[in-house]
Amino acid sequence: MWQPGRMAYDEALADRVREIIDNRPYVTEKKMFGGLGFLANGNMAFAALGHGGAMARVDKDEYEALLEEPGAVEMVMHDHPMRGWIRLDDEVTGSEERLREWVERGLSYAESLPPK
Repeated sequence: MWQPGRMAYDEALADRVREIIDNRPYVTEKKMFGGLGFLANGNMAFAALGHGGAMARVDKDEYEALLEEPGAVEMVMHDHPMRGWIRLDDEVTGSEERLREWVERGLSYAESLPPK
């Protein structure tokens, strides 16, 4: 349960994502929905979610196959599945290798979109 004065998202996870991004000048950060989003050329790519976990943006054509990967689950907001977004659990966020793979996957897809 959220309590005043507590972090809305995992700062340590956000720092790890920043290390993976490694000062790419076209990636910006934006606080949203109680989390911290990472945008590539203005397109959302990855987020450290409020109250734990993360989500990555993926190609909708690859969505179903990516849900088969360990630690990847359907992202649901307000009872609606969000095709193209995958929620990542502690199995992913707890592993440097797996986290890097998903951050890079999200960045790659966002980079393929027209800049905003």
